[in-house]
Amino acid sequence: MKPISYGHQLITDEDIQAVVETLKSDYLTQGPRIPQFEKEFAAYLGCEYACMVSNGTAALHLCAMALDIQPGDKVITTPITFVASANGFRYQGAEITFCDIDSKTFLMDLDKLEEILKASPKGTYKAVVPVDFAGYPIDEERLHKLAQEYGFATVIDCCHAPGGLWTDSKGEKQMIGNCKYADLSVFSFHPVKHIAAGEGGCITTNRKDLYEKVALYRTHGITKDPERLTRNDGGWYYEMQELGYNYRITEFQAALASSQLKRLDWSIERRNEIARKYDEALDKLPILIPFRQEGIVHAFHLYVIEVHPMRRKALYDYLREHQIYSQVLYIPAHTMPYYKSLGHKEGECPVAEDYYKRCLALPMYPSLTEEEQQYVIDTIWDFYAKCGREAKPMCEE
Repeated sequence: MKPISYGHQLITDEDIQAVVETLKSDYLTQGPRIPQFEKEFAAYLGCEYACMVSNGTAALHLCAMALDIQPGDKVITTPITFVASANGFRYQGAEITFCDIDSKTFLMDLDKLEEILKASPKGTYKAVVPVDFAGYPIDEERLHKLAQEYGFATVIDCCHAPGGLWTDSKGEKQMIGNCKYADLSVFSFHPVKHIAAGEGGCITTNRKDLYEKVALYRTHGITKDPERLTRNDGGWYYEMQELGYNYRITEFQAALASSQLKRLDWSIERRNEIARKYDEALDKLPILIPFRQEGIVHAFHLYVIEVHPMRRKALYDYLREHQIYSQVLYIPAHTMPYYKSLGHKEGECPVAEDYYKRCLALPMYPSLTEEEQQYVIDTIWDFYAKCGREAKPMCEE
């Protein structure tokens, strides 16, 4: 059996052909493929605007810029995420508050968020940045109501969740990233993500003002739009109107993303098939499988199980010995040395810290074969047969 990683890209002949055609075209950057993908992605999600950028971290940073986050502004995010969710706002000097997670979904706990908001005067927090962790959607409708009451902007980190959906209180299905209840949403096109463009990211919104800002900031703050120029010396003329960044993406990455977008629905279906097989196969073991409620379609970027803390490293090592490369995702961001240097400390988010001791992401990607998945399952069963198996939900120490 070849090595099995926790995530892996799928590149088809159609993907390769799309890239080759672009490499042979007149444009390698700033050409027609980027706006083409933006139009396709916005249509798929059901939002007004999409802006492609160089990666998901750049997308978060541009959102912070568009919202005019200033040094000292307070922003809330979750500790169970890749550190970029917080870093994108730290780049603007924001003070980060970490809100603990819900023990079932691993998402930002909105009850705890409300407690944080109530403890300070309204308007204290400039933005809230939840993460659709593993592909499970946050309750954007409730978050939107809190945003209206407490006066903050919402930026949904959807990097794990393109293609997922949830159902609102009216019974209407909402695609993750359509921004009906959010100001901005961000996506990543890293190789282990659903749309694997090598690198890359995207910002979606229904607000024209925010779209124009992120589009301006992604390319040095430069515009050639005649309606925005302060003067016009001719067809060559452009103006740098703001201090922006080079957060552009290439044409061939956009071409690859467009090709992969065509398979996104299939990818979600396949990921859910894999999840159901894991659910059934691991049900009798002292393992907690991912929670799902009715009315949502989990995007399953990750399939995260929880095991007893005394068994987690042993299981991780045992899988590696058998060339199965599971992963621990994530180390709580507030426990990182950088964030500790800013005053954060262990004990700040106890649910997240307990989750970190138990979590393990099993291989989850659409090209995972039935044979490979069965090998993963059999190896986990072998581990528990060797170490002893106790009653659910968790082994006792």
